[in-house]
Amino acid sequence: MSKQLPKDFVMGGATAAYQVEGATKEDGKGQVLWDPFLKKQGRFSPDPAADFYHRYDEDLALAEQYGHQVIRISIAWSRIFPDGAGAVESRGVAYYHRLFAACAKHHIVPFVTLHHFDTPERLHEAGDWLSQEMLDDFVDYAKFCFKEFPEIKHWITINEPTSMAVQQYTSGTFPPAEKGRFDKTFQAEHNQMVAHARIVNLFKSMKIDGEIGIVHALQTVYPYSDTKEDQHAADLQDALDNRLYLDGTLAGEYAPQTLALVREILDANHQPMFHSTPEEMQTIKKAAQQLDFVGVNNYFSKWLRVYHGKSETIHNGTGAKGSSVSRLHGIGEEKKPESVETTDWDWPIYPRGMYDILMRIHNDYPLVPAIYVTENGIGLKESLPSEVTSKTVIADPKRIDYLKKYLGAIADAIDDGANVRGYFVWSLQDQFSWTNGYSKRYGLFFVDFETQKRYIKQSAEWFKKVCERHVIPD
Repeated sequence: MSKQLPKDFVMGGATAAYQVEGATKEDGKGQVLWDPFLKKQGRFSPDPAADFYHRYDEDLALAEQYGHQVIRISIAWSRIFPDGAGAVESRGVAYYHRLFAACAKHHIVPFVTLHHFDTPERLHEAGDWLSQEMLDDFVDYAKFCFKEFPEIKHWITINEPTSMAVQQYTSGTFPPAEKGRFDKTFQAEHNQMVAHARIVNLFKSMKIDGEIGIVHALQTVYPYSDTKEDQHAADLQDALDNRLYLDGTLAGEYAPQTLALVREILDANHQPMFHSTPEEMQTIKKAAQQLDFVGVNNYFSKWLRVYHGKSETIHNGTGAKGSSVSRLHGIGEEKKPESVETTDWDWPIYPRGMYDILMRIHNDYPLVPAIYVTENGIGLKESLPSEVTSKTVIADPKRIDYLKKYLGAIADAIDDGANVRGYFVWSLQDQFSWTNGYSKRYGLFFVDFETQKRYIKQSAEWFKKVCERHVIPD
């Protein structure tokens, strides 16, 4: 049976500056933390990515043609402030004015993120989210953007603060690639919430015409079995991945049980509790009371079982199915049920997890006025047929099946009361991946990275019908 989405439900594609723009050295752009990190690794380069810096009009025209009403875009902080602060790069400012004008020309509304994993290198060296200088400069950068770009009506402070902190200091997949530093992870999480809150409060004090929110990567965490030990492991993982952020940004305070779980993780690893002040908590509380929406990025769920050994994390960055490992001392081990299908990158495909996280926000965080699903999609290994023309359409039935199931879960959550107002598929076009380079493709539009030609995928045609009809075909 087909499922219906609300008529005012908005749909479109998502992008991120570093993953699509390319042109990392053009027009005065400053370095970000990834530039020296990727160069040292020598695995792949963010140039040319999808060359969105030069081809944005082409991609926006495709988005319009295929029914999109909205798009997620991020501003590259170092295009505007090459060093994170100080002198303004006028060419970067002019680029974003052109990009936003092109959105208007193609009747697509941009939701603009201020920070999407791309801290300017100078501030990264100064401590990144563990540095007060970073927090202050981020607020100043946000204020500049609010004044400079009045054409933007939908702002996002930070994309996936949990991914940033955990992958920088727990799993080690983001620079500076430290592992097992839960103390740094939780301190960075708290500091990001303070910076986010300062910006929300600033936005409201400036009486800007528009709305502001934050985007979280949220994975529903389930116990591997019905034992108390596995349930507790799931609770601990949830505190690391979800709960501290949800409490801070959506409730404005950390629940005692949340803090107890965080302290248990830190005590088990002989690391100190994160530091916060009463003034910071007041700032956080005020922002939660003024937040306009929360964005949910959901791709997969997790199952946890009890584990008492040393921490071990192996990241599947190549698509070698079954190669990932996550065992965290003081938390637990990820172990999915055999019945749950995974992608080549070991991400469980479990639409019920989307439904459960949306209902959790609806039920447990009543301050939140609205929810957008700001990222959801599946990465696949895809290639062009041996013979292609401009009319070639690339078959991707797995993506269509994935999107159908997850959109169905969203429709169910809306039917059960969750105020979900829109959906952004990850991603609009094939893009550069932080830890996978160009092998993992998410796009509705295929990008030949050698020629930069775009080709349509069947999922783009399927998605267009959903955008136009607001019906998810059975």
